[in-house]
Amino acid sequence: MDRLANLPKDIYRNFVCCHKDLPSVESTHSFVDELVMFLFPIKANRTVSLKSLKQELRHLRFRLEDLLHPLYNSSEDEILNLVNEFFGRLPDVYEKLVNDSKTFLESDPSARGVEEVIMSFPGFHAIAVHRIAHELQRMKIPLLPRIMSEYIHGITGIDIHPGATIGENFFIDHGTGVVIGETSEIGKNVKLYQSVTLGALYVDRSMADQKRHPTIQDNVIIYAGSTILGGKTIIGHDSVIGGNAWLTESVEPFSLVYHKPQIVIRDKKNFVEPINFYI
Repeated sequence: MDRLANLPKDIYRNFVCCHKDLPSVESTHSFVDELVMFLFPIKANRTVSLKSLKQELRHLRFRLEDLLHPLYNSSEDEILNLVNEFFGRLPDVYEKLVNDSKTFLESDPSARGVEEVIMSFPGFHAIAVHRIAHELQRMKIPLLPRIMSEYIHGITGIDIHPGATIGENFFIDHGTGVVIGETSEIGKNVKLYQSVTLGALYVDRSMADQKRHPTIQDNVIIYAGSTILGGKTIIGHDSVIGGNAWLTESVEPFSLVYHKPQIVIRDKKNFVEPINFYI
């Protein structure tokens, strides 16, 4: 109980005093939500005008300035330059996301229109936030990219590190359990299904600045449950990786990789339960 009584003092000393200049997690979540809805007003289910979009853009610029101030002991001009650089990258991000949404429509027979993809598909939402966070990561802005990626991870179950490089026309179907590590490199026209892991062979702090995660070249399909590990592992272009495959070595372009389990089907009526059968 004595330790519990001292806990508030410990928290104050270790976190409030030493780390008082940090951006708000809630404000970061709100900013990325507002930014996605600015890019795709249909997500907010509202009509817009050119005037209202310009007003929203000014508001978003101010929001980003507020988030950057605690992170930099810089002049107002330096922070403004960062804001200008980020929003200067936004048209390219938007173009990539529009192409992503079309890829979803072409790849998923359950999609009834681009509007449905943008409004309701978790894979598209995760990609949208990733592409925003990735630009901030490329600008070497601390904290904000990871806060954004973990926010959308909690919503969709899709874990994409903001450092991962992802090409155009990317598609994630269902998405729950997908993990894409920091140094992953994904080419164009790649499709992933649920529970795919692009991970490291092992975790060691000394590898922080090394390529630890695989490279996936153009036009690759990776089906559900597959795990691909290692910074030297390259999946050649136009390959198909079947469900539940486990790879720690590279494969050549145009490869077909699959895991072949043995499935036994018996007639239940004539099946005698073995004495050592447990669940």
